[in-house]
Amino acid sequence: MAAGTYNFIMDQGATFTRTLTVKENGSAMNLTGYSVASLMRATHDSSTVVGTFTCTISNASGGIITMSMTASATGAIEEAIYVYDLEIASGSGTVTRLLEGEVTVNPEVTR
Repeated sequence: MAAGTYNFIMDQGATFTRTLTVKENGSAMNLTGYSVASLMRATHDSSTVVGTFTCTISNASGGIITMSMTASATGAIEEAIYVYDLEIASGSGTVTRLLEGEVTVNPEVTR
């Protein structure tokens, strides 16, 4: 399965949440026994992590993943365009990249 591309905007200083449904052959993928992780970096080859999404499998049999970041965490990220990916790992250790793309962080005015 090739990773999908999903670009999105994140507001600096605001709580961020995205809920995703993973589908395989048109049906929800059963994510029982899987873990999920997602990071943001300035570039693909950067060693510095700009942000870490809190990722949970909120409904394993329904293939639902929630990505989130607190307002204080988004507030610590400078205005810019970053890259991210989201990967799942099976209980046996097989890692699959589901999504990748750009995150545009809009600056906060009210602080």
